[in-house]
Amino acid sequence: MSRAGARVGVGTRFRYDGESVEVVEMAATTAGNEVVLKDGRGRLLRLSLKELLFSDRAAVSPDGPGPSADDEGEIASVVLGQLDSSARAKVLERAEHVREVLTGYRSGAPELARDGEPRPDYRPERPWETRYTAKAAELGVSPRAVKQWVSDFRRGGEAGLAPKKTTERPHSGVDDRWVETAVEVMVEHTDQSRPSRTMVIERTRARVIARFGEGVVRQPSRATAFRLLEELERRHPLFRLSTKRNRDIAGRPEGPYGKLRPTRPGEYLLMDSTRLDVFAFDPLTLKWVQAELSVGMDWYTRCITGIRLTPVSTKAVDVSAVLFQSFRPRPAGRDWPRHAVWPEHGIPRTVLIDVEGATGPGLASPPLVPETLVVDHGKVYVSEHLTSVCRRMGISIQPARLRTGRDKGPVERYFRTLREGLLQVLPGYKGPDIHSRGERPEDDAFFFLDELEAIIREWTAAVYHCRPHSSLVDPGLPGLRMSPAKMFEHGMARAGYIEAPRDRDLAFEFLQTKWRTVQHYGIEIGRRRYSGPGLPEPGIRSPYDSPVKNGWPFQVDPDDITKIYFRNPTTREWRTLTWEHAPSAEMPLSEDALTFARQLAASKYRFPDDRLAVADLLQRWNLGLGTTIAERRMALRLSREQAAIELPESEAETVVLLPSVRKALGQYEETAKPREPEMVTGRRTTRLGLRPFTIDTEAGRREWRQMLLALEQRVVLTDKHPGMLADDLSDYLFARSTGHIGSLMTLINRSCQRAVRTGAERLDQELMDRVKNDEASEAARLELQAALEKKRLTSRPRPRSRRSA
Repeated sequence: MSRAGARVGVGTRFRYDGESVEVVEMAATTAGNEVVLKDGRGRLLRLSLKELLFSDRAAVSPDGPGPSADDEGEIASVVLGQLDSSARAKVLERAEHVREVLTGYRSGAPELARDGEPRPDYRPERPWETRYTAKAAELGVSPRAVKQWVSDFRRGGEAGLAPKKTTERPHSGVDDRWVETAVEVMVEHTDQSRPSRTMVIERTRARVIARFGEGVVRQPSRATAFRLLEELERRHPLFRLSTKRNRDIAGRPEGPYGKLRPTRPGEYLLMDSTRLDVFAFDPLTLKWVQAELSVGMDWYTRCITGIRLTPVSTKAVDVSAVLFQSFRPRPAGRDWPRHAVWPEHGIPRTVLIDVEGATGPGLASPPLVPETLVVDHGKVYVSEHLTSVCRRMGISIQPARLRTGRDKGPVERYFRTLREGLLQVLPGYKGPDIHSRGERPEDDAFFFLDELEAIIREWTAAVYHCRPHSSLVDPGLPGLRMSPAKMFEHGMARAGYIEAPRDRDLAFEFLQTKWRTVQHYGIEIGRRRYSGPGLPEPGIRSPYDSPVKNGWPFQVDPDDITKIYFRNPTTREWRTLTWEHAPSAEMPLSEDALTFARQLAASKYRFPDDRLAVADLLQRWNLGLGTTIAERRMALRLSREQAAIELPESEAETVVLLPSVRKALGQYEETAKPREPEMVTGRRTTRLGLRPFTIDTEAGRREWRQMLLALEQRVVLTDKHPGMLADDLSDYLFARSTGHIGSLMTLINRSCQRAVRTGAERLDQELMDRVKNDEASEAARLELQAALEKKRLTSRPRPRSRRSA
């Protein structure tokens, strides 16, 4: 029997540093056992026995046969692991027969002898040939086979008795030149549409003949070529998977994958955007719209630190808003469960001593200042705006590889979890691709954009952050699965600190910078003039080395150009400057909206200006007349109830919110009832600054009727009929709106929403009585409604025949 050990003593030979040496002396010292080596040239070398046995520089040269690590055969565990249950049972049974031939006992030991063992033919004193012959007769095989079993068992035990599997050469019977040419043709179709197997075979045959000559390389048969392509599919997928997946596999690196390994919260922040697989409602036109979701995720904890839902497409300012939410998280919802709310200081509750003393409104996510931002190569992520923000905040940008989604695997997995755990149960779900889409999912669109974002925020905080993730593990406790919230606690305890924002006014630095000179009227940006307190006097030399001569920096929000922000270089205080035509728009107005408004006004007026342009554009939007793609895209962005970035209010804006000031102005009420947000903001977001309709004259009644007829044409309901508004509901609508166009549009929009949701598909007084309007119109409704019911007033004009008489 060969042995794995080798005798080490005087006379044992080693390979040391590539030379053959021999042990000539061994000695025991206080420092340990030492040996003296002698090489072929008679030189002596003294070193410790430990180094000789365990150093990579030395290797023993055995003087007899034995197992070696570079043997051709596989190790026992690999051989036995390839056997199924029946083959393994057969090998174990054969091993018992071999042990009986060798020892007389099937177990191999007299202590474990079975009944009747040893049998007479297999007693140890019997000759080997007798035992071989007896076992061959018992099993019905030749004595030579039994001898081979014994030899295999002595060499490898039970693994030596396993069936010998011959390693066949891949693509046996097919010329290697044909195989390599076929792989070459398949690789060429990586970025192309999927070809058929027949086309690949024909191109391979033609290329082989052109490259090597006719009859030089043997061409396989059609059936063999098809089997060969099935084997090559494992090396280079082309026919089975989708073409996008095939390109992803072909783009994998040849070497092992590298990976960034975060060690604490805030070290890496992953950011990405995706188009949601659910339709949302446009509150302006009551039609469905697609939305894009942008998120920021802390890599170490998998906590979502920022969420932004935008209609149509994502802008760079939206990405900056997501990044800013890591600095200043959004407040938690009033009805959120306690476990979903983070304390206002961002430290987990389990680390606190006085838990109840630190409770409050709470936050939706922990505040973090990321050190490194991992983004893809999307236009909004590599824009000058975002890179400038990160540079000013000291945040490094780590771009992912092109078309390599696995570099941002955790955030991609969040999108899938969001789709499977939340979006697919919402009305308006359209599936991940065109093959999974329903017949008309846009007809089921139910939630508005702001409602959908609120739902996603609450689900993320209450479910995603509190559910254990299989990928969140501590290397010291690999069996423990933690949730993102628990992982944040673990990371803070492990690192001992987190990076928290230091200044709330950092929000202004997330805005774009424009360089302009100060004139006597203020400053001008994009043909818009701004003025306000805090501007330097005209003619004062700017301390900045600006791109324009004597220019000053101003921060501009492209989603709200009614205000810009300026920091005084002396006092370092931020000031708010207002656009001269801002009173014409009582809602945020974007740069794109004003550009389109100017084009709209130029086609209508001979001498247009920004005031007329803004008034006309808002009038069209508030009447629901936006029909072109450009109008619709800008209207969708204006339909948001909040700006892209929640900026801290300047001094001029916060002073009127002080309780003492509000009380002095008569706006403070001690026992004010809570009001629904949308009811409070209804008149503010729809007011146009126009005079209200009147019905005390015939001309006023005709104007009111023309307005209702125009609105009737724009209402899209299944059971709509002519005269639904102008005839059936004329007096009712005037009483509810008091003649104000903003209140009228609010009432009709909300009534249409209810008609769609309830399935009524028409407007009548019974349905509209359940719809609340803005408070201003509701307060003046009763007296006007009583006058209309008693016929002292009417909103219907007289028929033309009576007027002519």
